[in-house]
Amino acid sequence: MNDEVLVRVEGVSKKFCRRLRKSLWYGIRDLGSELIGQRHGGNGELRPDEFWAVKDVSFELERGECLGLIGPNGAGKTTLLRMLNGLIKPDYGRIEIRGRVGALIALGAGFNPILTGRENVYVNASILGLSKKAIDARFDNIVDFAGIGEFIDSPVQSYSSGMVVRLGFSIAAHLKPDVLIVDEVLAVGDVGFRMRCFEALLALKRQGVVIVFVTHSMIELPRVSERSIVMQDAKAVFDGGVEPAIVIYEGMSFNAAPQDKPRHKSPAWIESVSLMDDLGNVRSEFETGEDIIANIVLKSREDIKDARLIIHINSGSIGVLGSFSSYYKGFFFQIGSSGTSISLRIKSIPLLMGGYSFNFSLYGPRVSDFWDEKVNTSTFQISSPSIDTFGYGLCHSIYFDHDWSVSI
Repeated sequence: MNDEVLVRVEGVSKKFCRRLRKSLWYGIRDLGSELIGQRHGGNGELRPDEFWAVKDVSFELERGECLGLIGPNGAGKTTLLRMLNGLIKPDYGRIEIRGRVGALIALGAGFNPILTGRENVYVNASILGLSKKAIDARFDNIVDFAGIGEFIDSPVQSYSSGMVVRLGFSIAAHLKPDVLIVDEVLAVGDVGFRMRCFEALLALKRQGVVIVFVTHSMIELPRVSERSIVMQDAKAVFDGGVEPAIVIYEGMSFNAAPQDKPRHKSPAWIESVSLMDDLGNVRSEFETGEDIIANIVLKSREDIKDARLIIHINSGSIGVLGSFSSYYKGFFFQIGSSGTSISLRIKSIPLLMGGYSFNFSLYGPRVSDFWDEKVNTSTFQISSPSIDTFGYGLCHSIYFDHDWSVSI
């Protein structure tokens, strides 16, 4: 393996069984097969009640590289991290890691709840091969970073979830690993501690540490990572830059969500919605600052006066970004029995690169007159300009039009 390559994953796959009794039986059979030199887990086929948790994933990571793993729940991200950390064995493929591995995969994993925080620091560091002298030299920094003060001499079982995360991350980051593996447990910590964690991750990158982490926050992902793998249905469906990975992942979020609620016998409903540009071209991809026109076709069983629409614009990772109604602009409309088409123009869309969607809700003259809605429909992508969280450009989700000048 190249001296700069610290992690190599080649065609790694892992399968599990949905039923405990069969899982135990398959485990005994696989152990017997290994004892006589046969392949672990069979010949690649799924046995009854088995499923792939990770399927044929490959990648390499060099010194100072940070890989973000993203994807919907159940996509195989945590299973892949556990294989990287050696907690479980792949059924197929090969994993090579050079150097010491630090990991924070599950809340409280590796901590003995009866022991104090101080004792757990020494136990965890000893397992990684550090001498007592080396641990002594790092101990004060570990405690200061964790910020748990006098609680370091209290049993871990008395810690809050945030305190457990702070101590676990501090241990993993200060033991100078060559490879650091972090699951989405950082979401438990408070905002100030998360900022310190990202500063620590950037410092480790500069020291040549390889970082692999899982997150569902598309705001946090670009802060430390320039590369991301998108997991879906146990497979790596994308491996590349963070920006296109975010677009793909957020598109998955909307495609997996229920699109419409069942229609009742309302007097009117939303027949269809299409997004287009100024030239009337139907599009699903736009640039920051473009106008987006939504053509909303409404149908009714009778002539209706003073109807109104409420609009929500959503981000897959953040949620609702903003809402407004036709009532706010004093725009009331009629819906004829033959149908009505409403045009909504979003001027100079202020969103940055990512995946987004609309919610459309149709009401009558009164707020109690709820008739129909389309949820997470008319998904669209903002493809440029590029986002950059290192202080040289734009970042996060919303673009704020602005100017600079020198004041004398």
